[in-house]
Amino acid sequence: MAKYRISELTSSYINYDMIQTHTDLPPPAEPRLRLLYAVLNEENDSREHSELYTTVVSLVQMGMDTHDLIDTDTRRKTEKEMRSRQLKVLAGDYFSARFYQLLAKAGQIGMITKLSDAVCEVNRLKVNLYSRMRGMRLGADDYFGYAVQLKSELFGHFASLLEGSLSRVWPELLSGISRCEVAIEELERSEDANRFDRSWAYWHLLQVGNEEERHRLADGVYEQDYIATLVHKYDVRKLLAAKLGSGLSALKTAIGRLESDKLIRELTAIANGLTNNTGGHMPALNEMR
Repeated sequence: MAKYRISELTSSYINYDMIQTHTDLPPPAEPRLRLLYAVLNEENDSREHSELYTTVVSLVQMGMDTHDLIDTDTRRKTEKEMRSRQLKVLAGDYFSARFYQLLAKAGQIGMITKLSDAVCEVNRLKVNLYSRMRGMRLGADDYFGYAVQLKSELFGHFASLLEGSLSRVWPELLSGISRCEVAIEELERSEDANRFDRSWAYWHLLQVGNEEERHRLADGVYEQDYIATLVHKYDVRKLLAAKLGSGLSALKTAIGRLESDKLIRELTAIANGLTNNTGGHMPALNEMR
């Protein structure tokens, strides 16, 4: 497989001094991007454009994830906070614009349509999710399912470029790796009071906590020590580690169904890379077939 250099290609669009100085950007969707690149390189018809497609998907995902970080709190903000918010809006728009430009320059009009449709579907899912959040009509498992679907949707539209066993296994690979990413992200959020609001741990504790605990959470009481106490009391990290284990197991099963030994090795390396982010909760996946 050609050297993976998507991070290098996208850095020229992302690493602007003003953005780096005044606001924060989300991390890239590295596991999903590596998965997509490896799979596209396996197909003769898509190999020529594998780097372009993975680069533009990285930019589209970065744009959407950046917009998700925009603070919608209507309370008065400092000049620094306002500048950070404005730059997130502009940066997200800029990343999306570059996606159109790169594909148009390459004459890939059909891919522009495909990814635009995917973005519309992602936005529809987000509207449904946010509506249920506002109405407090969301369980922890529902939230987890939405989160996995939101991470998978953009990448799922590449199924039409795949053939044979890859086409059949692609949804399982994507679902497995997305479940792992969500579980890892939610493990991190469960330890950070600043990111705790509307996390999986938040929705789970609203379900299992006592009346006083539920009221404090609903009122936005997220002191670090208090959150840590609840997370420990209700085994939140253990439950999320189990979800991570389930995702890794599903990914392992899907990889084992592939026909190419070369691709199996590449995807095994990606899966093993995920285990480095588990904080010791899960063993490495040494045998994937």
